Formats: sequence, structure tokens, C-alpha cells
Amino acid sequence: MPVTLPPCRIWIVAIALVYPSLGGCALRGEKPSPTTSPTPPTPPTPTSSATSPAAAIHSVAVTPGGRADTSPPAVVAAVDAVDGVATERASVDGAASEPYAPQLHLGELRLTSVATTDDSPAATTTGALPLEEVPAIGAQDVVEVRDVVASIHATFPLLAAASQEAVIAAGKQTAAWGGFDTKLKGASENGPLGFYETYRHSAGVENPLYGGGSVFGGYRVGRGSFQPWYQERQTNDGGELKAGLRVPLLRDRQIDARRAELWRATYDRQRAQPEIRAQLIQFVRDGSIAYWYWVAAGRQVQIGERALRLAQQRNQQLQRKVEAGDVAPPELQDSLRAIAKREAKLIDLRRKREQASVKLSLFLRDDSGVPWAPSIERLPAFPEPAAMPEQADDVAQALAARPEIAALDAAARAVNVDLAESRNDLLPALDAQVIGSQDLGEPTSKKRDKSEFELEAGLYVDMPVQRRKARGKAQAARGKLAQISAKRRFTADKIATEVQATHIALDAAFQRIGRARESQRLAEYMASVERRKFELGDSNLLSVALREQYAVEAADAEVEALFEYFAALADFHAAMGRDWP
Repeated sequence: MPVTLPPCRIWIVAIALVYPSLGGCALRGEKPSPTTSPTPPTPPTPTSSATSPAAAIHSVAVTPGGRADTSPPAVVAAVDAVDGVATERASVDGAASEPYAPQLHLGELRLTSVATTDDSPAATTTGALPLEEVPAIGAQDVVEVRDVVASIHATFPLLAAASQEAVIAAGKQTAAWGGFDTKLKGASENGPLGFYETYRHSAGVENPLYGGGSVFGGYRVGRGSFQPWYQERQTNDGGELKAGLRVPLLRDRQIDARRAELWRATYDRQRAQPEIRAQLIQFVRDGSIAYWYWVAAGRQVQIGERALRLAQQRNQQLQRKVEAGDVAPPELQDSLRAIAKREAKLIDLRRKREQASVKLSLFLRDDSGVPWAPSIERLPAFPEPAAMPEQADDVAQALAARPEIAALDAAARAVNVDLAESRNDLLPALDAQVIGSQDLGEPTSKKRDKSEFELEAGLYVDMPVQRRKARGKAQAARGKLAQISAKRRFTADKIATEVQATHIALDAAFQRIGRARESQRLAEYMASVERRKFELGDSNLLSVALREQYAVEAADAEVEALFEYFAALADFHAAMGRDWP
């Protein structure tokens, strides 16, 4: 049987049929209940930073409107504030441990409308003016933060430059080993003119010992008529073979200059690795900052486009009313002013988005290392945030993983070498030497005094009286050790503070997201009510513009809150010493 509707209901139905897109422009994603925090997802198996990022896997969620929402997951990373979206954060050095990668689902932000029914003042639907969706392309075409991190690991120029520190340290260590190289010696000393004609030739080898001292040997031959006081330079016809050993008994027994240089170079090489990892963590954090700012800037552009489109559609409606004589012409001019203002704002938002894309290209590069600025078609949605309660052992894990501690420990070991060397220099040099020699061939002397085997043994003593050089080196080494110890204590305190501070920031950002979404929902409801009143002639254009401005500001605040959450999460990963969050 036919149903008779009251006149007011007929107007509402007619407006909805003629202008279905004027229902609202509420920006929302999958919102948690205002009183219930979302349950944190179970973390998957950590991904090694040495492996390439895994292929994106789709996760499907159903929106309140019943539509399947397919979005690729992203590895949560750190973002710093750029261009006023959030405050600038201080950089934190850290080192990678086994990375912790929470599996977060991308919640797509969209606009909603509000429709009035008899049972409730307003009910949320998903029909009018949806936020511009990410194009339905393959997950491999959407840029994820994992792609940025992988690009940093593979092609970032500053990381390649930092990695050369390990090469430099390895080269210095090899050079230090040169102190133990075997040395070949040779000489030819001739006096062809004069009363005494002499010809002397020699060749020998010397090999320093790692435990101190050296072994040596050689061959020499002396021919001619030698001065009576240089008869030892003459050899038998076959020349002379000589070999010997020199060992330290006090100074240079436990450590000497050669070993000290080698040990310092070894510890410097050990220190290079954590320093490189610290820079890598900072690069990953900075790259993630650029990535999430690009995502936030892209989402804000979509909010501005939707606001502009809504104003343009309302302007068309006003134009019809002006032509019908229902509205005064100045109302239309004011609407044009609002459109111009929103167009100017959109131009600025697009500028920020393009600048964010260019900044991201410093970290996002192709396989050959050429910077690549992603287009808006590759823009993903923000992942759905999750609460991260503080763990009791977070500080202990951070202290074990952060590279600053390892770098300071390596520096302390290098200074301990200086201290040991200075203590060695305080000792007197007492060396023992044994040399054996044997002449070969026919004797050149009637006494045959060079034909017998000769053995020499000796002790050599050397010691500075004041020993100021050794005392000064010891004093300097003790000062450096005290300095490193103080730095280490402060660094440990700083790491603990950073872990606690990032937990506070994460919790505050997560709560802010919930409040921002609630504020956005209420602002959209009030804007929708004001638009309906305007359609019925109970409101004016100024009131509608103010309500819509509040709704846009609330939507922007939600995007900024999401940005702040992932920035805080990035700080947490950096504080925990992870280079692959």
C-alpha cells in the first residue's frame, strides 16, 4: 500500500536524491571506542637488516559501510617533524639489535556523511564525499616505509661513506702489522783508492718477534788490505755467516711500541663498527621521518581537496537559489570568496606534499642509487596505531643494543694500551743478545784467527733518569680513562631516559589520536547539521563555513596526531638501538 510521508520528510528525501554528496565530509578511519584502547597486534618474527624487505602482504578489513578495505602492511618507523606538522626532535644515536616489527594494518582514512532518522538525531553512513582513495594498484606499487629503510641500507651515500670508516680502520691495522715485517738488509762499501784498498759486501735479514726482541742473520765478505785497527772487517775467502737473537728482559717484554700500535689499531677497528651502526640508525630514523611526513602531507592535500569540492558543490546550489530569487546575490559572492580561500590553502598543501616527496628522494633511491621522488599514486594510508605498554626490561635491552656503549668500551681499551705503554716506558731497558758467527773458505791470516766459530753474549742497559715522557703519558692516559668513564655513565643514563621518554610520548600520542578522532566525529556531525539547516533556510553561509572549517581543522589534527604517534614510535626504535624497525 502507498506510504504517505510528512512534508518535512519529503524535503529531506528530495535533498538527498538531488544532492547526495552534500551529506558531509567527515574524515575518519577505523576508530577505536572512546573508552577502549585497541589491542596491540602480535609481533611477527623479526626481520634481519641484512635481508631485502619482504614482499608486501595484503590485509583485508571491513569498514563500517561493509566495503573490504585492502591495504599493505608497513614497518613502523621514526619520523621527525618537518614544515610545522610537529616539533623538531633531537637525533639519537643507536645500534641495531634484533629488530622488532609490530605488524600494523593500514587503516584507510575516508570521509563520511551524517543522515537524520526518526530514531536518532544523527547516524553515520559511508556515502557522501569519500576521501580520495589510494588507487587500486598492486601492493608492490605502494611505497612503504620498509622500502625506504631497504633503500637506505642498500644505496644511501652517507651510509656508504660511513662504512668506509671500517675500511680505513682495517687499513691502519694492516699498517700496524707492518712493524713485524721481515726486513732485508744489504750494503756494499768500497775503498778503491788510497793506501788501503778495501772491498766489503754484506746481506742480511731481521725478523721482529711478536713477544718482543728480534732474530737476525746474514752473510758478509771483506777483501783487500785493511787497516791494522780494522782487521775484524776482513773475512776468510768464503766470507762469514752470522746469526743472533736479542730479547728484552724488562722494558718491552710485555708491551712495546710495535704491539701498542697494533693493539690500538685493533680497538679502533672494533670501535668503527658501532659508530657505523649508530649512523645507520640515525639515517633510518631520518628516512622514516621523511616518509611519514610525505604520507601526512598527502593526506592533508586530500582533506583540502575534499573541502574545496564541497564548497564548489554548495556554490552551484547557491547559484541556483540566486537565480530563483531565494537568496540574495551577496551570499553567492561570499561563497566565491570561501572557494578562493580554500584554493589558496590547497596550493600551499600541494607545495608541502611535493617538497616532502623531493625530501624523501634523498633516502628513497633506485638500484643504481639515483634519488626517486614517489608520486601521489603511490601514497599509502596511515597504519592503525596500537598501544605499546612499557616493558620492564626495555632499558636493559637498550643498554645492550645501543652502539654508544660499545664504542666507548672500545675507546677505553685503546686508552688502556696507552697506559700500559707508559708503565712499560718507566722500566729500564735491559736486553740480552747472543750472536754466533763462522768464517768460510781459506784463511786470509797466517794466524788463522778467523777460522774458529765465534760466540758473543751481552747485556745492554738503557734508562732515562727523569722519565718525564713516561710519567706524562701515564697521567694523560689516566685522565682519558676518567673522561670515558664519566661519558659512559652519562650515556647509560641518557639511554634509560630516552627509553622512558619515548614510552611517555607513545602513550600520549596514542591517546591524542583517540581524542582527535572523537573531536573530528563531533565536528563533522555539527557541520552536517548546519548544512541541513542551511538547506532548510534556518542557517546562513557564514555559520556553515565556520562549522566546515572546524571539521577540516579536526581532520588535520587527526592526521597530525597520527604523524606524532609514528614519530614517537620512531624515537622508541632509535632509543632501543634498532636499525630496521
